Amino acid sequence: MNLFYLPEASIGIVGLAEDESKHCIRVMRMQAGAKMHFTNGRGDFFEGVLIDPNPKKTLVDITSTYKGKDIRPFRVHIAIGPTKNADRLEWFLEKAMEIGIDEISFFSSFHSERKTVNMDRNLKVLVAAMKQSLKSKLPVINDVVRLPKLIERNIPGQKFIAWIDPAVNQLLTHCIQPGADVTILIGPEGDFSNDEVQLATNNGFVPISLGNSRLRTETAGVVACHTVHLVNEIAAQ
Repeated sequence: MNLFYLPEASIGIVGLAEDESKHCIRVMRMQAGAKMHFTNGRGDFFEGVLIDPNPKKTLVDITSTYKGKDIRPFRVHIAIGPTKNADRLEWFLEKAMEIGIDEISFFSSFHSERKTVNMDRNLKVLVAAMKQSLKSKLPVINDVVRLPKLIERNIPGQKFIAWIDPAVNQLLTHCIQPGADVTILIGPEGDFSNDEVQLATNNGFVPISLGNSRLRTETAGVVACHTVHLVNEIAAQ
């Protein structure tokens, strides 16, 4: 199944954005009468028929809608220090989208090597991954803020900070409460400073370990995201 992104999807005749129209007509070479599938990125799928194969604005007739199966009773929020290499950050976004994530926040901290991100590019990566993995919901994505500002926000649910320190022996796997909303801080290549960890713990974040392996920032983000899902899936069996 080929999935198209249509934020304004509703029952009736709707036009695709130019980039989606070009992909539909120039790449997929779809013709009038072809059955199509859409998501609005907010948890809904739609089915319809192509009625005007215009590469600038393809018109479709949407006939039905249904809820996506990727809607969860818990939220996964990963806050991550952007990697020096933008490609590695995009890899994290793609894989987190495939696994399932509700919110992504970027922060700058004492050891950060990158303090800005291309939000437009990151959104495109997430949309592409959503379509490829047949998901129905895009995560909220927040631009870079200073770490203290993020830490001091009123964030609901469980809060963890992944810290590389010999004294931290609590595994994330053992700390997650199934069904609870979870926020996890993933540090930059140089990890968090002691002062940053202290500020986080003072604001309710629990230091945890992701295991004995030495992980790159983007890998740690994916491992954390998958761990939350795995704990919830095991509990649901």
